[in-house]
Amino acid sequence: MEITYASPSYTDFAAGSSMPTSARPVRIIPLQHPDTTSSSSSSSPWAALSKWKSKVQSMTWVEWLALFLPCSRWIRTYKWREYLQVDLMSGITVGVMLVPQAMSYAKLAGLEPIYGLYSGFIPLFVYAIFGSSRQLAVGPVALVSLLVSNVLTSIVDSSDALYTELAILLAFMVGVMECILGLLRLGWIIRFISHSVISGFTTASAIVIALSQAKYFLGYDIERSSKIVPLIKSIIAGADGFSWPPFVMGSVILAILLTMKHLGKTRKYLRFLRAAGPLTAVLSGTIFVKIFNPSSISLVGDIPQGLPSFSIPKAFGYATSLIPTALLITGVAILESVGIAKALAAKNGYELDSNQELFGLGVANIFGSFFSAYPTTGSFSRSAVNHESGAKTGLSGLVMGIVMACALLFMTPLFEYIPQCALAAIVISAVIGLVDYDEAIFLWGVDKKDFLLWTITATTTLFLGIEIGVLIGVGVSLAFVIHESANPHIAVLGRLPGTTVYRNIQQYPEAYTYNGIVIVRIDAPIYFANISYIKDRLREYEVEVDRSTSRGPEVERIYFVIIEMAPVTYIDSSAVQALKDLHQEYKLRDIQIAISNLNGEVLKTLSSAGVVDLIGKEWYFVRVHDAVQVCLQRVQSLKETPKAADPSSEERLSSFQRLLRQQAEDSSVSELESGTQINPQLEPLLSRKSS
Repeated sequence: MEITYASPSYTDFAAGSSMPTSARPVRIIPLQHPDTTSSSSSSSPWAALSKWKSKVQSMTWVEWLALFLPCSRWIRTYKWREYLQVDLMSGITVGVMLVPQAMSYAKLAGLEPIYGLYSGFIPLFVYAIFGSSRQLAVGPVALVSLLVSNVLTSIVDSSDALYTELAILLAFMVGVMECILGLLRLGWIIRFISHSVISGFTTASAIVIALSQAKYFLGYDIERSSKIVPLIKSIIAGADGFSWPPFVMGSVILAILLTMKHLGKTRKYLRFLRAAGPLTAVLSGTIFVKIFNPSSISLVGDIPQGLPSFSIPKAFGYATSLIPTALLITGVAILESVGIAKALAAKNGYELDSNQELFGLGVANIFGSFFSAYPTTGSFSRSAVNHESGAKTGLSGLVMGIVMACALLFMTPLFEYIPQCALAAIVISAVIGLVDYDEAIFLWGVDKKDFLLWTITATTTLFLGIEIGVLIGVGVSLAFVIHESANPHIAVLGRLPGTTVYRNIQQYPEAYTYNGIVIVRIDAPIYFANISYIKDRLREYEVEVDRSTSRGPEVERIYFVIIEMAPVTYIDSSAVQALKDLHQEYKLRDIQIAISNLNGEVLKTLSSAGVVDLIGKEWYFVRVHDAVQVCLQRVQSLKETPKAADPSSEERLSSFQRLLRQQAEDSSVSELESGTQINPQLEPLLSRKSS
């Protein structure tokens, strides 16, 4: 629907000026103003609560069951003939991969290898029931193991029994935090940590992890630290204790692991090698030790046989000191595990709720802590192998747990002869993939700011430690977010020739502006932090006018400021007050504000605050082009002097000729305003001489 807008004279900015009697009518789309007297609002808390209540009431028992037990979704639709074989094979494959990895990561965490096996047992069964991902493989991972070691070594010596108790308590605390965040649907908080921070953090952590495992290759102890400088100093200082046998064995096993991983990734018919790598490393090392009995190679030693017993976590007096690390591990779970789970869900064609996934991880950690497990989360490498092996449902996770149970019940005596350097090689081969230098190269070419963020996080993590590195990275990331929010992008718009489309004149140099009018688009929500910046930029645009591409009547200054507010999704009370002040300031200088393309909520806010009535309802428009037409008509009235019509010439025209001329003018105007008539020399409101 369009209406004709032919305004009378505008005496506010030019006393005595009047519209020319021959002015063409302006066709604009009427803006529907909200009814501010109505108390109902679709965005009010009561409306949201009512919507949630109706949704809960309409849920069936099947939906309730799926909410509390996500495993019921795949159980109800399980295709036994199609899924059973691939689930069994993928579960066995990843289970065989998990057993040696679990022992390796436990050593990295400063724990006995048996606690790695415990951590890969109960959490798998619990997650298969409460987790919503069907391919995610949970259990011990390198990054979490490093975090556990880093915080606990600063509290107690790793040989002390309290060390193990604190690791189990940490699993309980992480589980509680994950459950709380999942139930309250607060997982979005971690989104403020950018991918650059995570990539820089994991890269630095991978380097620290690899260096911490060097002692099993070199044959002598090195200082336990999360900083690179003490590690390197310790390695250099103990060089006199270097031993060739563990170095050669570790290097050979590492080469075998990396070769098998590469072949498994690059050749589909050999992808089983990727999962078989850790088992191959353990078997080859164990066979070598059994045959040659080298005294200089340290072994894992005796590992208790049997399943873990139920026990309540202890040492709650140290809980306060563990909170920062528990939060950090929870953050890693959200960013890495949930990210992996969502990617796998998209590949396999089902939906995944990140908050429900977080709750599933939390329950797995809580139950795991009752059976002597330290913190667990989703593993990228094992999840990838599980997906590539064809896993369809959570049954593969149950099979992994059964494989681990068999290892605990029957195979622990065989683990006594596993070389420590073989477990270290498994850890190093796993973390090499975390060194994300490709991401740094990509960021350098795409966004220097993100590259700087990556560099700052990686450097501070390497030299100042994990906690400080993460805090600095997150702090700088938030500083960038705040800076971008407080200094939003604002564009001056111009009209693309022959159309009614208005675009950024910096991006489209061919776009032209109009004398006496500035069109500005604000590309962000308007609130207290950025309103001062926006006002300053508007004042700048008022003064700095490029007249080289301007068209229309020659006027000396700006009479209209049109604000395009389509990207503005929110406006707060501070911004509303600032808009009122800006209107008064412009009014003193005979400048009129016009606003176009508001969304419903912003328009409702302005109406409630009285800004619509203050500026005038006639100055709110659906399109930028509508605002330009009205403003251009007013500007033209300043330059044109009304001319008396020549009655003799009009009288000589018949009524039929006058009708034809009027129809031709109306048709030309309509086509040009709609953009169908491509002629940059014509304007709907201007004569050719003024264009």
